[in-house]
Amino acid sequence: MTLRLYSYWRSSSAWRVRLGLALKGLAYEYRAVDLLAQEQFQPAHQARNPMSQVPVLEVEEDGRTHLLAQSMAILEWLEERHPEPALLPPDLWGRARVRALAEHVNSGTQPMQNALVLRMLREKVPGWDREWARFFIARGLAALEAAARDGAGRFAHGDAPTLADCYLVPQLYNARRFGLDLEPYPTLRRVDDACAALAPFQAAHPDRQPDAPPPDRRTP
Repeated sequence: MTLRLYSYWRSSSAWRVRLGLALKGLAYEYRAVDLLAQEQFQPAHQARNPMSQVPVLEVEEDGRTHLLAQSMAILEWLEERHPEPALLPPDLWGRARVRALAEHVNSGTQPMQNALVLRMLREKVPGWDREWARFFIARGLAALEAAARDGAGRFAHGDAPTLADCYLVPQLYNARRFGLDLEPYPTLRRVDDACAALAPFQAAHPDRQPDAPPPDRRTP
């Protein structure tokens, strides 16, 4: 089986999948899609994902090629296809809790501060995009802190990384990027520190990706 990940170094959605692949120890080919140059809107990428987004995971197996889009669907497929090490707990309620924590980010927070939304805001109300992002990230993290507090161990759910941590870590990176004070979220910060100590989280970090520009050439 050959895996190819169409990714962008600072895409939080693609980062989640990089984390899943790294935690499961799966090798893959990295194919960069430059979102700043709007390569996601080119016909070649739209053929992979009509939503013109990353990530897309291309899977070649048994002479067939499959294209998987959307981070949650990709991570769920990885969990079913490569169940060990598990990213979902063995019990019914634990799996529901982990999925709910991930959805706090996936559907409740990140969509309000993704690149397309912020670009439109800059065009309509110059300078307001960062305030908008900080407001919605703070709102989402406050809810996630409350939801994660009871049931968190070393990580967001217990003492092993799960799907929830794959969503939490990139969102906290975005919060720092937009200058949000993280002091009100002690549980999330503690979990983030635990994740940062693990090699798979280090390998998946944006700064370690082949398309990451030098620090002095990065947009805010």
